[in-house]
Amino acid sequence: MQLNNNSNSSSKSRPVGRALAAATCALLGVQATGSLAKGQPGEWDVETALLVYSEADDRVQAAEPVISATRNFDGERKLNLKLVADTLTGASPSGATPSELPQTFTTPSGNGSYQIAPREAPLDDTFKDTRVAISTNWEAPINRDYAYSLGAYGSREYDYISTAVNGTLSRYLDNKNTTLTGGLSLGLDLVDPVGGAPVGLSRMPLSNNKSQADFDQEFAATRESDDSKTVIDALFGVTQVINRQMLMQFTYGLSYSSGYLTDPYKILSVIDDASGANYGGNLIGDDGNPVYLYEQRPDTRLKQSLYWQTKYMLGNGDIVDGSYRFMIDDWGITSHTLDLKYRWRLGKSYLEPHVRYYLQSEADFYKRYLTASEYNAGAPVMTEASADYRLGEMTGLTFGAKWGYRFDDDRELAVRAEYLTQTNDGDQGFGSLASQDLYPDTNAMWLQLSYSF
Repeated sequence: MQLNNNSNSSSKSRPVGRALAAATCALLGVQATGSLAKGQPGEWDVETALLVYSEADDRVQAAEPVISATRNFDGERKLNLKLVADTLTGASPSGATPSELPQTFTTPSGNGSYQIAPREAPLDDTFKDTRVAISTNWEAPINRDYAYSLGAYGSREYDYISTAVNGTLSRYLDNKNTTLTGGLSLGLDLVDPVGGAPVGLSRMPLSNNKSQADFDQEFAATRESDDSKTVIDALFGVTQVINRQMLMQFTYGLSYSSGYLTDPYKILSVIDDASGANYGGNLIGDDGNPVYLYEQRPDTRLKQSLYWQTKYMLGNGDIVDGSYRFMIDDWGITSHTLDLKYRWRLGKSYLEPHVRYYLQSEADFYKRYLTASEYNAGAPVMTEASADYRLGEMTGLTFGAKWGYRFDDDRELAVRAEYLTQTNDGDQGFGSLASQDLYPDTNAMWLQLSYSF
């Protein structure tokens, strides 16, 4: 899980495709390693978990309880119901740059402001959110050679509603040693940001040196109505049983999003690039206030991914699980993800160390800041720009371990602890800006407790 993003972000990792992915993985035969003796007709299999996530420096804090229940029917038919609730608090990078001087920013609602000390990273600590999500999935065989699944998903946040339906079809070959699977998910998200959606690349209004009436008028001029986006995910995969000890999976994923893809809570600083005493400092507008702009992203995005996974059981029963994922999109981002797990059998318990490496290039429109020349006196020379570090050049390393204990064939208790360190890189700035830390590291840890019965 990588949850280092703003709860209020319309671009955060929405679970529209997660139900599709989960259903497809199940049909592909990728069962949990060392899974319990479940699936008995007429019985419920229940999994519960509690995840606690925390970023360093008083940034994002999250808690997420999950309950998943699967009803088993005759003929290998299953109905899964899942409920997720999470709360997020803390502070998230706004996208603005640090400065030698104190900075004041308007809250998303327009009803207040928050201050940032000199040389400190601008963090918006005004957000908090609660999300409730429910999903259901039905899977069943059609005959000896085919199986299908159908699912639906819905979630609600203060400023965001997400819905999706999905389905998969699987074809078994070679006495079920080979499985071909195709899946499709259709999602519709409604975005209703706090204070309204900002006009992309419009200037953030600041109340300094203005009457309340003038500020309200200026704020209203930067707002649009709520918006929506649609997401179409397709997945095609093959799972092959190599031998009694090895299972291998290859998957191609395609995702197309259209509509409102901008993060309404992210901004960019405009930096003075004219020679003089303020060279490299925040550009000061005619009203005497620094100039900050709301970000603007393209209204479509096409992502493609290739995924490979291999599970191998050693002679002593230990299991090695390795995977690689390559992703590319038309925003100019490419990413590589390497993931490796090793599960030691320890009688009724097991220990599973884990390491994950992530490498990402920056989006074509990623800009850590804009210059006064690019701002062009209120007529930006570009149509899209974002300083969101999640779209920048990034390297991430996650490591941790999971310990589990099996009471009997049906009950298992597990604890997982992970630590993430993430670094960004890019343009180091000029003038006084060059002395600022434009790319602070992100460090986070999370703990998950789960119980199955």
